[in-house]
Amino acid sequence: MERLCSVDHLRNALQSTTDARAEPASGLSGRPREGSGRRRARAVSTGLALVLSLLVVACGNPAPRASAVAAKRVSGNAGSGSLTQPPGPHPVDAAPGVTGPAPGTPLFSGAWLSAHPEPDLGIKGQAGVLLDVDRHQVLWQRDPTTPRAPASLTKILTAMVAADLAPLDRRVTVSATSDMQAVQKVEPASTVMGLTAGEVLSVQELMYGLFMRSGNDAAETLAGGIVDRSRFMQLMNEKTAALGMSASHFTSPVGLDEPGMHSTGRDLSVAGAALVSGYPALLAISGTPHISLPQTAGHKAYTMDNYNKLLLPGPWAYAGATGMKTAFTDDAGPCMVASASRGGRRLVVVVLHSDNFFGDATKLLNYGFGLQV
Repeated sequence: MERLCSVDHLRNALQSTTDARAEPASGLSGRPREGSGRRRARAVSTGLALVLSLLVVACGNPAPRASAVAAKRVSGNAGSGSLTQPPGPHPVDAAPGVTGPAPGTPLFSGAWLSAHPEPDLGIKGQAGVLLDVDRHQVLWQRDPTTPRAPASLTKILTAMVAADLAPLDRRVTVSATSDMQAVQKVEPASTVMGLTAGEVLSVQELMYGLFMRSGNDAAETLAGGIVDRSRFMQLMNEKTAALGMSASHFTSPVGLDEPGMHSTGRDLSVAGAALVSGYPALLAISGTPHISLPQTAGHKAYTMDNYNKLLLPGPWAYAGATGMKTAFTDDAGPCMVASASRGGRRLVVVVLHSDNFFGDATKLLNYGFGLQV
């Protein structure tokens, strides 16, 4: 049986950091993992080779469904999933679909990277990518195309698809099914928002639980409470195709290690850039350090601190950090996607399987902001 890992497990997993500023990893507790030692089958092989001079965010086929959701407005400010296309109305009689990049979406080029040798930054992660979102350049990369377990970084896609389908003020009921899938088979102290079957929350409130606490119950509620869960998973994989994440496939909205669940550093950087460019409301939610949701007639009160220590006061606080997601499973190891903005430049960094991912992200962001691109 699959289960989520405990606070103590993650604390032990990250105590090996060699950075002088490292803290205990209690803020990273509960990343989902596969139980009973079952390892994720590497069933899906890929022949994708990255041409060093070009990292492509492919334009997805608009498809007949694109008019339904490609211009989807999320509570008036989250934007569409397109990297360039402005929001617009959602036809009420149209079938839910997936948002993709508009024609002419700029590529992320490796031209700058190929002309500038990468220095040794002492990065611990096994894989990663650093993108300049506005200049459309890859600034650093390591093993960007090897398929890997994405862990809870999956939830970046979950959030974007949910936002494509429903406004942030849409009310969603926590079902017994979603509650059981994500809550009843976990260890105590695992990362859940703490939902109870029958509660009614807004999509926005669930997004706080998904990003800040990596709530698997929040992810399952979004996946099964807006459309049928199987339909939601279909849309997630359509979303990856539309964004050009050609080496990714998702089998759940939470990121548990299981056969068929895989992504790459390159693809996850594309997802992060898509959220930064096209979903400002979701980025703001992911970058919220602390929130208290008051009790309502529909749900109990919730108080949450963000697991992303780049956003919090303390030794890892990063000036200009704007948000994103931390993650952990047995297969994935500790990993994160982070975003930051300084001087009108927006960077996205992916660090995978690193015992010091906050340190790695900090080094890479500092490196990126120090470049003249």
